[in-house]
Amino acid sequence: MAMNRRILLAFALFAAAAASACAKTETLDEGGRPLEPLSIVSGSGEHKFLVEIADDDAKRQRGLMFRPPLPDDRGMLFQFPTAGEQSFWMRNTPNSLDILYIDPRGRIVSIAKHATPNSDTPIPSNGAANGVLELRAGRADEIGARPGDQVKHPFFRP
Repeated sequence: MAMNRRILLAFALFAAAAASACAKTETLDEGGRPLEPLSIVSGSGEHKFLVEIADDDAKRQRGLMFRPPLPDDRGMLFQFPTAGEQSFWMRNTPNSLDILYIDPRGRIVSIAKHATPNSDTPIPSNGAANGVLELRAGRADEIGARPGDQVKHPFFRP
């Protein structure tokens, strides 16, 4: 009887651990914060992503430097307190990116496609933006993203 209780107890502990592991499937960024859902509504439909948030100077400055290529469904959303002309570069960023500049209402202002890796050349937004989304190079074309398309995320107020 004691052996059966031990087996049952071991099974119960195993089941609890498995359930706990399944409940923690949340994906985290490099700093341990949960990735946030974001979608882009283009002419080809709504495309969902999970994004890291760069919302302070240190995170915005580091961005995707020294990082491996982004998966198709991932990105980094840079958040600025006010809208204005933004300019990004690719210093120490080993992989080409698409850079989408976004206005406070969530509308894409402009897209810099296939930004050159490791370049210090400024890439301007060509309009007021308070959000900047970085995606794997070529992803904007794959989903048909164009200036004027809507980006859905709580940061933007349509």
